[in-house]
Amino acid sequence: MILITGSTGQLGQELVKLCTERGLAFRAVSRPEFDFEQPGSVATCFATTNPTLVINAAAYTAVDKAETNQEAARAGNHTGPLHLAQLCAAANISFIHVSTDYVFDGAKGAPYLESDPTNPTGVYGATKRDGEAAILNNTTAKAIILRTAWVYAAHGKNFARTMLGAARRLPTLRVVADQRGTPTAAPDLAQAILAIAARLQQTGWRAEYRGIFHATGAGETTWHGFATAIFEAAAASQPPPEVQPVTTADWPTPARRPADSRLDCTKLAEVFGVTLPPWRTSLGPIVQQLLTLDPPG
Repeated sequence: MILITGSTGQLGQELVKLCTERGLAFRAVSRPEFDFEQPGSVATCFATTNPTLVINAAAYTAVDKAETNQEAARAGNHTGPLHLAQLCAAANISFIHVSTDYVFDGAKGAPYLESDPTNPTGVYGATKRDGEAAILNNTTAKAIILRTAWVYAAHGKNFARTMLGAARRLPTLRVVADQRGTPTAAPDLAQAILAIAARLQQTGWRAEYRGIFHATGAGETTWHGFATAIFEAAAASQPPPEVQPVTTADWPTPARRPADSRLDCTKLAEVFGVTLPPWRTSLGPIVQQLLTLDPPG
């Protein structure tokens, strides 16, 4: 039995969809039934499920709000996941946890390796980093941590949906062009996670599975490049706006984002045989789904 937390989020919904399609035994939980700010709910869900694997897709992901809502961010990204990881360790089962590229400051100038030093620039990234460290501090934990980036889907709040909506109201959009990373489609990330789960079932636990792995779409772009590609994919359904490039300094936010958070995903391919598709390959179908669900007026 797989326990999927955060089941109403972008990644959680895709995991539920795939597990259902594949006939896998799972239980999907989210707030208020499962709430990292209510530790008792975590223990209860774990005990009543008796899982053989836990996939933690629950997190506090409001990057800017985390700057002033630090207790909730820490519960969602550090102390809550640690509690869940401890329950998994005590039950001797595997724990797959999702983390972020925002644990890095973006100053390296090249794609980050899992072994590179972390240096988050905001509370969100700091709480995710602290969660990673706390989980792995238990040397007996069968923990797999997947750092991903710029996640989007055909549902939930994400950059693609925001851009399409904004373009219907404004003829010109200003989008940051000096932050570099990789968009990651939630369906692709869910596929990768279940491929890892299948490997665990086939081989049993191995020492090389423990630790941090990077898992993003292949390739790279900027937020401006991402926006431009979104409108190219939507061009047949709605006229594209003018997308003006701006700098991070032109678009101040409460939390400082890393300038270049590209992740090197070689280790994931070497250890698990898993690679995510190029980000451009996955963008078109999701944009079409978004347009179907929320058609231009």
